[in-house]
Amino acid sequence: MKWPRPLRPRSLRSRLILIAGLLATGAVLLCQLAGLTVLRGWLTDQVDDRLSHFQPPDRVYEDIADNGTLRLPDSDNALPSDYRVYFYDNDGSLLRTSLGSSNTPGPRLPQQAADLDLAAGRPSTLPTEDDASGSGWRVITYSGPDHMRAVVALPLDTVDGATTKLLWLSLGLGVAVAVGVVALGNGAVRLGLRPLTRVEHTAQHITDGALELNVPVADPDSEVGRLGLALNTMLDRLRAALHRTETSEAQLRHFMADAGHELRTPLTAIQGFAELLLDEPDMPDRRRHEAHTLIAHNADRMSRLVDDLFLLAKLGDTPAAHREPVDILSLAADAIATTAIRHPHRAITLEPLATHPAAPERDLDIIEAPGDPHQLAQVLGNLLSNACTHTPAGSSIQVRVGATRTHSERGLGSGPPLPPGTPVSVIEVADNGPGIKPDEAPHVFDRFYRATPFSQPAAPGSEAGLEPGSGLGLAIAAAIAAAHGGRLELDNRPGEGCTFRLLLPDSTTAPKDDTDEAHHDPSHT
Repeated sequence: MKWPRPLRPRSLRSRLILIAGLLATGAVLLCQLAGLTVLRGWLTDQVDDRLSHFQPPDRVYEDIADNGTLRLPDSDNALPSDYRVYFYDNDGSLLRTSLGSSNTPGPRLPQQAADLDLAAGRPSTLPTEDDASGSGWRVITYSGPDHMRAVVALPLDTVDGATTKLLWLSLGLGVAVAVGVVALGNGAVRLGLRPLTRVEHTAQHITDGALELNVPVADPDSEVGRLGLALNTMLDRLRAALHRTETSEAQLRHFMADAGHELRTPLTAIQGFAELLLDEPDMPDRRRHEAHTLIAHNADRMSRLVDDLFLLAKLGDTPAAHREPVDILSLAADAIATTAIRHPHRAITLEPLATHPAAPERDLDIIEAPGDPHQLAQVLGNLLSNACTHTPAGSSIQVRVGATRTHSERGLGSGPPLPPGTPVSVIEVADNGPGIKPDEAPHVFDRFYRATPFSQPAAPGSEAGLEPGSGLGLAIAAAIAAAHGGRLELDNRPGEGCTFRLLLPDSTTAPKDDTDEAHHDPSHT
């Protein structure tokens, strides 16, 4: 059997009104009950005071002793109208006659004095003879001569009448207060909860899709104001998270499209030359060898592209796993020697860095930075390869190594700037070529982006006849720099050349916030 659920208000407004009504009504009734108790006690004390000041005269006991009966006075005004006096003779029997008016039932007294359970001289309350009358009697007993006793009684109808009227007044006042609290409290609660109602309506609009709205905050020092501020902060973070998610999804779609486009070109070439070999089995040896060479070249290009994509994904997920002190000078010298083999006609020099005046004094022979030597060598290899590929044959290349402190004057960068005054080891790769167009320079660290230099003649020793790079070299270099807690910067001088600068902090611990921001940067997504 399913029991019905108890009825209770569902809204906060109804609950507040109900609680306020119950508390106000309870307080009024409690105060009235306390007043009723005090009033009844005070009226009873007045009756007791009257009883204590009235005693039967001695001649009444003498008449009872002589005659055995009570001689009533000739006038009804001999006693006050509301007093009753009863007597027990010397045998302890209640006399039938009493002093006072006998129009109304008196107190219920026993027939024998021995059964009278009353302390002499102390007022007590006895019920009336007729239970239907309702009001009781206040009585006091006195001892007379020869074992006789007298009982003086006063009715409590005045006390009961006053307390009954006050009780009905209390109940009426309680009902009026309850109705007033419900009527006026409803308006007061609605007025007090108006800011919360606005918050509720705004939240409903936001739920319906209006994400640009903010919760109105009238008084930031109130509870509702602090709630509104907290909700606005939460909404700002939610909007920022949604924006980052949308941006990340858009960048991912763009990245997948670029990756598919880059992979489609070598795959199409491999497929075309393979079909050519199958369709023409009698192809001359020279053409067959050329087709095999182009198939191998495109397969190698696709393999290098996949390796670059895998490296970017790995760098974007985890920081540099291996850290050790790396000799920057030796690293730069090895990179220059490796590049000179592929570009023997290039003039590449190794020079000291012109340090900032506030930079620490360090010997050029012992410039070290914590990091992964293989990844840092790949950064230098990519920078030198770009300089040799995208500058005229007569352009010189300078590699500068040194230590300095970061300052506010910075070029374009691949990630968040390092705090001013941070000790860093620096490797610069500078050339005096045509530079990069100003509108293209901010995008050189983006994946699959290829800047168009001012002049692009084929340099001696370059891999002539091959397709241009995939546009991932600088993106990989920037990701490695960010994984080391550093930064890759570009100083571009159109018509005079450009300088790529790798900054590596001396501390082995990169700021967490900077690393996180680097992971959220568009060039690292």
